[in-house]
Amino acid sequence: MSRVSRSTVVPLLLVLVVAAGIGLYLFQPWKAFTDTTVNEALPTASAPEAKGGEPSMKSTRAKDLAEGRFVTHEHDTSGTARTVRLADGGQVLRLEDLKTSEGPDVRVYLSARAADAAKAGLDDGAVALGKLKGNLGSQNYTVPAGTDLSKLRSVVIWCERFSVSFGAADLALVSG
Repeated sequence: MSRVSRSTVVPLLLVLVVAAGIGLYLFQPWKAFTDTTVNEALPTASAPEAKGGEPSMKSTRAKDLAEGRFVTHEHDTSGTARTVRLADGGQVLRLEDLKTSEGPDVRVYLSARAADAAKAGLDDGAVALGKLKGNLGSQNYTVPAGTDLSKLRSVVIWCERFSVSFGAADLALVSG
């Protein structure tokens, strides 16, 4: 029997510790057992003022533009996505009753692809709205000014680190 020398064991242990650290950073396995709940109200904005400082005749209510239900891709995902025009003209994406998994570097996108096609990847024109605030609950994301929502067909919950869609929702125009 030969004994393993200390000069072999120490570097091997060092490599294992570094590999474990990298694995923990990349996969964040504890997120499989945690949830983050966010319950934001729909933002309110007052209507712009008309000349002379009087309120304009524009509605002070938010208007639904499009909505859809989430379908599952790589992780069980459910809830509703709505695009909403606020009274001041700003637009938000609202996720309601969202239920999905936590994960490393999960983000929210608007995509020109249909929800089913988004499973294969984001399109080049996808609009990033930010990191997912929580995997449970209702939350709002500001749609950048100048975004043409008529060219965007779905909302995608996307994991940047592993390039996978957790789930997506087709956006159908709301009549009225």
